[in-house]
Amino acid sequence: MNLLCLTLAVTPLRRLAGWHWLAPLRRLLGLFAFFYLVLHLITYLWLDQFFDWPAIGKDILKRPFITIGMLVFVLLVPLALTSTASAVRRLGMQRWRQLHRLIYPAALLAVLHYTWMVKLDVFWPAVYFGVVAALLGFRLMERLRPMRAPPGGTAGKAAPRRRIIPIQPR
Repeated sequence: MNLLCLTLAVTPLRRLAGWHWLAPLRRLLGLFAFFYLVLHLITYLWLDQFFDWPAIGKDILKRPFITIGMLVFVLLVPLALTSTASAVRRLGMQRWRQLHRLIYPAALLAVLHYTWMVKLDVFWPAVYFGVVAALLGFRLMERLRPMRAPPGGTAGKAAPRRRIIPIQPR
């Protein structure tokens, strides 16, 4: 959850704080989150179920938090597989962005998985829900915010280009 929240926090931090150096780290954070998820899944399959596939199938259907966890895994697999520059070129930027919006339902379902898993002490799941809700709320507000007019009240017109004159050293 920490890595997933950090991945989702990159865009708000870039826009609000101007930390554009974070952009290249988003892919790395996302892949680390997926790697941790794979380790989490292997731990369940191996140490909890000892690769007893019929028991795993029954467990997935019987316990809702495991069903949700498997769904999160299924949602994040295509994101991990398309995290390369060549995948972006093959898919095209618009389709790639649409696919990578799967991170939003995956994050919400991951919080639900965590909440149902702990059952009684829901303090940390509530904290994660608040963080994920704030990060997704930021994106929603950005999408709903009307486009601002350029400075000078020239709505609908492009702002004039400014000529940049380099400063000469003395």
